[in-house]
Amino acid sequence: MNKSLLISEINRLRKEKNAVILAHYYQEGEIQDIADFVGDSLALAQNAKKTKADLIIFAGVHFMAETAKIINPSKKVIIPDLLAGCSLAESCPSKDFQKFVMKYPDAVIVSYINTTVEIKALSDIICTSSNAVEIVKSIPKEKQIIFAPDKNLGNYVRSISNREMIIWDGACHVHEEFSLERILEIKGKNKDAKIIAHPECKKPVLLFADHVGSTSSLLEFVRNDNSEKYIVATESGILHQMKKENPEKIFIAAPPIDSTCGCNDCKFMKLITLKKIYDSLKDETPEIIINENIRKKAEISVNRMLEISKKLEFN
Repeated sequence: MNKSLLISEINRLRKEKNAVILAHYYQEGEIQDIADFVGDSLALAQNAKKTKADLIIFAGVHFMAETAKIINPSKKVIIPDLLAGCSLAESCPSKDFQKFVMKYPDAVIVSYINTTVEIKALSDIICTSSNAVEIVKSIPKEKQIIFAPDKNLGNYVRSISNREMIIWDGACHVHEEFSLERILEIKGKNKDAKIIAHPECKKPVLLFADHVGSTSSLLEFVRNDNSEKYIVATESGILHQMKKENPEKIFIAAPPIDSTCGCNDCKFMKLITLKKIYDSLKDETPEIIINENIRKKAEISVNRMLEISKKLEFN
């Protein structure tokens, strides 16, 4: 089936089945273009919460589809490829994390959304890179805080919030692999370019960045900034939206340490294809299934995040 026919069939099926396609900014451009909504983890969770669709097709990775199911237990949530996992989520096994948090029984557990449902069920509140600083600041100062699983984001949040935190030693394979040396080489050849980076990057990259923020924050920055060229240190899928919104500007993907190409892709995000989206709509598989007891516990921590985010929007 050619691309145009695939898109036509996807459009027919989603209308017929009252389905919504949610896609992350790190997906391939052609998938972002056919999605009903494209966003970062926070916006995707917010849209999953309020959707009226009966069927949610999640073009992202497994933890994102799980989050949609956590807050929509009565809806069918489909991920086009079950192997679309997350190296960051995998860096925090639930059994190990449970032993870890037992050492700090009075601590408030703040977990990044890039975690499994089991970790969310062990947590007091979830955060994303968009709201992590505000959520940590909302916790009473006398409370001890555990932050998991991303050590780079955790250290960044600690530096901005001035809160002491016990940080789990996890990381994202994409953001860990950015090379400051290679970024500075590109900067040397493009002196007018600004460096923008996701807070999952290592500290040296963040220190040299002109702007640090979530995917939505990076998009907003280049939309409002008056520069014409940017070196972008996050997964390369974000460049699609940046170019769409700012066709007159130049975007250079920051390179990883060892790569023959000039980009840094998430191998899990790129498992999703138009053909797999079509198949998942047609067959309504693979479906996200979660143990109900675990889901209810995880729902508490996710809803706390959504409530705090809602309050922040009105302040």
